Amino acid sequence: MCGIVGVIGNPKATNILIHGLERLEYRGYDSAGIYVQGEKSYLVKSVGRIAQLKALLTPEVQGMIGIGHTRWATHGKPSEENAHPHTADHGRFVLVHNGVIENYQEIKDHYLADDTFYGDTDTEIAVHLIAKMTLESGSTEEGLRQALKIIKGSYAFALIDQEDPDTIYVAKNKSPLLLGVGAGYNMVCSDAMAMINETNQFVEIHDMEMVLVHADRYEIKNLAGEIIRRLPFTAEIDAADLEKGTYPFYMLKEIDEQPTVMRRIASEYFAGEEVEVAPEILEAMKESDRIYIVACGTSWHAGWVGKFLFENLCDLPVEVLLSSEVGYRLPLLSQKPFFIFPSQSGETADTRQVLVETKRLGIPSLTLTNVPGSTLAREATFSLPLLAGPEIAVASTKAYTAQIAVLACLAKAAGEALGKAAAQDFDLKHQLGLVANGMEEIFTEKDLLEQQAYNYLTDRRNAFYIGRGPDYYVSMEAALKLKEISYIQAEGFAAGELKHGTIALIEEGTPVFGVITDAVTASHTRGNLQEVESRGAHTYVISMKGLEKAEDNLVLPRIDPLLTPLLSVVPAQLIAYYATIQRHLDVDKPRNLAKSVTVE
Repeated sequence: MCGIVGVIGNPKATNILIHGLERLEYRGYDSAGIYVQGEKSYLVKSVGRIAQLKALLTPEVQGMIGIGHTRWATHGKPSEENAHPHTADHGRFVLVHNGVIENYQEIKDHYLADDTFYGDTDTEIAVHLIAKMTLESGSTEEGLRQALKIIKGSYAFALIDQEDPDTIYVAKNKSPLLLGVGAGYNMVCSDAMAMINETNQFVEIHDMEMVLVHADRYEIKNLAGEIIRRLPFTAEIDAADLEKGTYPFYMLKEIDEQPTVMRRIASEYFAGEEVEVAPEILEAMKESDRIYIVACGTSWHAGWVGKFLFENLCDLPVEVLLSSEVGYRLPLLSQKPFFIFPSQSGETADTRQVLVETKRLGIPSLTLTNVPGSTLAREATFSLPLLAGPEIAVASTKAYTAQIAVLACLAKAAGEALGKAAAQDFDLKHQLGLVANGMEEIFTEKDLLEQQAYNYLTDRRNAFYIGRGPDYYVSMEAALKLKEISYIQAEGFAAGELKHGTIALIEEGTPVFGVITDAVTASHTRGNLQEVESRGAHTYVISMKGLEKAEDNLVLPRIDPLLTPLLSVVPAQLIAYYATIQRHLDVDKPRNLAKSVTVE
């Protein structure tokens, strides 16, 4: 959620800021703004897309230093008054902020009772507090430090003092922020993708640290004022991967990239025919008596497939937990737990809250993420990369299938380490190749899927996906894809649960998509589809070759039963995509949603 960019020491600051904000559009936002300072200072803000902000920029809006922001509303509605950057002391102090300040009302009442505010955000209160502390201490650095000691909550701050145009003051706690190191100029950004066209050298900023960013150097300090030495790392991001190319939307491009991702995982996680996972990870898993997979949204759905894989290949019990639920109260844990945290961005605030607690308890943890240098990757005991490449569309596709594929690699490696025959006999590398081929075979049916999306979903308000076992797990993800971008009220249900209440929602023409790839429960799911058909439902069947009936709508290539979710989700992704196109909606940037959820 939200995005921060900043640059100092480059006369093309405006262009760098705007391009950086465009790179961060995937994160989700409702307004945007930039502040640029040269011979004069310029503050430009707008509700809506970056394109609307760009239209307000006149040629003279140029400078050597600037900060920019895309806002996703938390405190106060989307408006120009609530858009960032915010100012204090007649414009002297300019601030952009990601995160949530929990004690903003107390700060306002106790420290700023006589101040005048123009919007409703916690950020405006923060910049007023920094201004007050600066005027009292006589130093912007000290003023920021004193303000940080008062502020409670999450924040990534980038601050400019008009009277000190040689410095961007930066601070971070819980919200992601990086320093970009350029040739004669430096940058700050929420995500390396924002500045990858300018540099591939980035410096991590840790929680409760401040950075004084100058054009030719940077100083990292803790809140006690002690200097911290930290060298840059190289961000392995190909700027070409961030472009849509000939695709109309990133989502379609990322759906099409899934076969490549499967082959990449098969290549990188195997040496010959042997799966390769760090021995210290396997040792920690061998010593555990229960695995806990903790995640949100799409990653949570992937976690359910992970449970299916681990219990079949490792003979270990697995619990799948929602980060937002267990962040405040962990369940009663086993004696030797092992935690796995799948997260596309590696910045998910709810998931990080659980990770912080497991670290406090000394529990070993593993992050699976698409961003190796992310907060969750750094803070967990272990980390494994998804290798999916940048995913820009808000609706996750290739990161979801990558999570399942990497979980399969981990489950096979752990099962082999535990001496389990099921893992030893599972030819995963070969099967991932079959999965990639199967995905490409599904892509040949795009025209059919587009037509079927039109036939089943045009003018529909509701839809259901149903399945059993692994097909139920896919149904949850399939329904999420449909509702988050097409705005059709879609739900994924265990097929057998329909008769326990949900069947009351079936009306004439209600679309019900059935997923049938599990031989054990295939006939039962077909029975459930007949139940809803008899009540007027318009049913659509996705089945696996060998389990198909002549009347099925789409038959998937046959693969190992453990990996069917990797194929059965693909037509659901495409159906959601085409349903959204038919509604003339923005596929990549659905309303109210953000790619990287960095607030709890």
